[in-house]
Amino acid sequence: MLEAARDIKSPIIIQVSQGGSAFFGGKGLDNKDQKASIVGSIAAAHYVRAIAPSYGIPVVLHSDHCAKKLLQWFDGMLEADEAYYKQHGEPLFSSHMLDLSEDPKEENIAICAKYFERMNKIGIWLEMEIGITGGEEDGVDNTGVDNASLYTQSSDIYEVYDALSKIGPNFSIAAAFGNVHGVYKPGNVKLQPEILGLHQSYVKQQIGSKDEKPL
Repeated sequence: MLEAARDIKSPIIIQVSQGGSAFFGGKGLDNKDQKASIVGSIAAAHYVRAIAPSYGIPVVLHSDHCAKKLLQWFDGMLEADEAYYKQHGEPLFSSHMLDLSEDPKEENIAICAKYFERMNKIGIWLEMEIGITGGEEDGVDNTGVDNASLYTQSSDIYEVYDALSKIGPNFSIAAAFGNVHGVYKPGNVKLQPEILGLHQSYVKQQIGSKDEKPL
């Protein structure tokens, strides 16, 4: 990945998943309480930090799709970020994703806000998800969810914005517009990316912004 990014002179995002982190740590490690995923993700981040300067391109370090059942993994990475920040003035990772889209909206937003309070203090970007991404990835199986859940509502987007913008500006919202993980037969996936434009317009109106894309 780094070689390809260097050759085309492009910045790159390198991300770890919970399963990928455990794999990087090695099959000999027990993942009880997410210990293998924690040390594996931290080791991967240190490796990328050590090797990336040799390639001469900007690299973003990201962790992807942390569900509620995996919050111990998130806690471990965030503690490593805070420790690294104390030594180096910047966090170990660039950004983390909380995917609590399977949980009630109010709980999703509240948990994200709680973590974002800590993340904002040390300059980590938060990506949060609201609305379910279909399909299956890394042990999270949403292949049987109600089709209506695959399309996020604009009012939900505004609630996220309202809660997180009071803490800091460094967050993004992964909104579902029919997108899924995996490979499916043509016609089985109905993408509606125009929904994202409606979200922008709705939030712009709610906050009285002059910006066409406040999100």
